[in-house]
Amino acid sequence: MTPNRRNFLLSTVGILSLGASYAVFPSIDSALAQSVDLSDLNEAPAMGEMALGSADAPVTIIEYASATCPHCARFHEGAFKQIKTEFIDTGTARFIFREFPFDDLALAAFMLARCAPADKYFPMLDVLFEQQAVWTRNNPKGELFKIAKLAGFTEESFESCLKNEEIAKGILAIREKAGTSYGIDSTPSFFINGEKLEGNQDFESFKAKIEAATQS
Repeated sequence: MTPNRRNFLLSTVGILSLGASYAVFPSIDSALAQSVDLSDLNEAPAMGEMALGSADAPVTIIEYASATCPHCARFHEGAFKQIKTEFIDTGTARFIFREFPFDDLALAAFMLARCAPADKYFPMLDVLFEQQAVWTRNNPKGELFKIAKLAGFTEESFESCLKNEEIAKGILAIREKAGTSYGIDSTPSFFINGEKLEGNQDFESFKAKIEAATQS
């Protein structure tokens, strides 16, 4: 952890009060990935689902990602834009984003996205990935506040969000279930109608999986 990240976390009392244990990832048996309960996977987390596209779409894409993961940023800057245009916006696929923070800074970023109005969640996520190289380096708190202000945050609401233990615990519960129940131990990881796909795959890989799912 860099000094800047440490200074940021020392100022977010609500996050730190949860204890250090949430930063430890369990060892996942890869065999778990082969026995995913589809009904369980599709069940929304207690804090609610963040989704784009029609709920009636024949294909459901679920992504688990970390806000500080460079591979996740590249996916959102690349293949995701085509997926959204060709499949999500046309009603073929519903896209669900689930938070899987790999570190405290990613958790803080996701907390802010969750605190934002619902219609600002994905726009804020877009900016977090687009500007990842900026806010993850120098002065992360200040840079995150700049992003948060675009979604209407004040300094008071920004600080309040970062101290919201309920939101932090809700995000961590999503991550814990993904690891223990679905074998997620890296990001980005995807499920396309229950079939697992790992890593920053190109658009053609997603297109083949989505088209196959519509025919099954």
